[in-house]
Amino acid sequence: MNNNWWRGGVIYQIYPRSFADSNGDGVGDLPGITQKLDHVARLGVEAIWLSPFFKSPMKDFGYDVSDYCDVDPLFGNLQDFKALVARAHELGLKVIIDQVLSHTSDQHPWFNESRASNDNPKADWYVWADAKEDGSPPNNWMSVFGGSAWQWDSQRCQYYLHNFLSSQPDLNYHQPDVVNAILQTVKFWLELGVDGYRLDTTPFYFHDAELRDNPPRGRPSARQATASDINPYEWQWHVYDKDRPENLGFLKRLRQLVDQYPNTTLVGEIGTDDSIATVAQYTSGQDKLHMAYSFDLLGADHSAPYLHGLLQHFANKSEGSWPSWALSNHDVQRLGTRWTSSVPAEFHARLLRTAAVFQMTLRGTPCLYQGDELGLPEAELAFADLQDPVGLTMWPKNKGRDGCRTPMPWLSPAADLGFDLSLPPGLARSWLPVTEAYRPLAVDVQESQADSQLHFYRNLLAWRKLQPALIHGEQSLWPLHPQVLAFEREFDGKTILCAFNFSTIQASVELPAHWHEGTPLPLKVPGWSNARLASNVLEFEPYTGLLLAR
Repeated sequence: MNNNWWRGGVIYQIYPRSFADSNGDGVGDLPGITQKLDHVARLGVEAIWLSPFFKSPMKDFGYDVSDYCDVDPLFGNLQDFKALVARAHELGLKVIIDQVLSHTSDQHPWFNESRASNDNPKADWYVWADAKEDGSPPNNWMSVFGGSAWQWDSQRCQYYLHNFLSSQPDLNYHQPDVVNAILQTVKFWLELGVDGYRLDTTPFYFHDAELRDNPPRGRPSARQATASDINPYEWQWHVYDKDRPENLGFLKRLRQLVDQYPNTTLVGEIGTDDSIATVAQYTSGQDKLHMAYSFDLLGADHSAPYLHGLLQHFANKSEGSWPSWALSNHDVQRLGTRWTSSVPAEFHARLLRTAAVFQMTLRGTPCLYQGDELGLPEAELAFADLQDPVGLTMWPKNKGRDGCRTPMPWLSPAADLGFDLSLPPGLARSWLPVTEAYRPLAVDVQESQADSQLHFYRNLLAWRKLQPALIHGEQSLWPLHPQVLAFEREFDGKTILCAFNFSTIQASVELPAHWHEGTPLPLKVPGWSNARLASNVLEFEPYTGLLLAR
């Protein structure tokens, strides 16, 4: 049984380390989340997504799991998790948890046994390979975090595969016992009442069993340098190290398991050479993922031509599959800086609201990241404050992911912005420093301001629930325009036109003939829109939009 609550429902991502600290040790935890769930429920979202809270040495802050079936003491215990689920369900919120299934920590008992010898029961549970005759790694595969994807292990005198940190060895999904063991860990949390999973690094489950070299993509010298271009991982086409055909078979088995539990869902994280095509493939046919998101909206380009090309590409590939659209998450610079850095300051607030309406009107499931509802910018950190291995390795061209992970600002007057909920307050410094620029944007400040970004998000989500066409409707793009992105959503005989000027200059677009009959009804989102309709012409100020219904 599945009531499809996820189909168009809004998901709110919580990064546990940085949401709320209940015991004063400087790290956010499960009881802290539970105490702050009222804030999330008042936004009007349908579900929360919790980044990993499993036992872990925290080399990658929980994305290196050492026990799939327990809570790390840093975040609490299983009873705390059960209490969180109970409170979320009481508030009408579904609970989605992050599952890191492609790799484990090198401190997981499975890996300790696997590396002990090449003939033990778990010897082939990870991807092991002999060195070449000259001692070099088995092939040219690169780690997402830079350098070779192979690490020499002196116990087995072999290399093991790690697509991420060397402390994150990849599981061997060609071994049936690995698949069965992983599915049991998934079942464990379903039995505890979770409503779904966000699947980390979904394309990475299977690798090419022949370990063939990836073909070269070329150095980025011919392209404008970006933070990702300094990483040689981007210099290959990733044909053999991920997104293998066998992935689809595993996703079907995973879906069969999850479907045994009512009203559950699977949302995958997709990063491949053609992520949109992979999203479409992994969510087609109603027998794999329910939905998936890519990184295509998590970059800096938000021009109308770019967005049009992205949506057109998905429309060409989708065949009825269902996307999830995220503008922010724990892996990228915050939207409040990423999309505004090249835009005059006078348009920043307007752009963020237009971006929110754009996200909430797309066909698919929107996913918010904690702090989006406050309009938080990226935090500026000194090198000495960094924790993220990406930033520590690639500074200063890539400052890593810490800037979007600093503590959530709850109380403007508090020294720590209210991150520490313990009474009396703890003495520990938060794991990342609080951001002083967040003080005027704190929850308590925005609660008292009727025109704040927080109230805008609440009004937007409440208004959206009254528009079935935006939740269930099909989507059709208008022709390409240099400034204006426009598309129609249609459901049950009602059509909504969604049009946005993603530029710094005024724009106008004539309504097509099929909109001339009758009088189109402007839909007013509280706190948004300076565009207007005049004699069948849409007229836009910079970074504004207009919604029309007929």
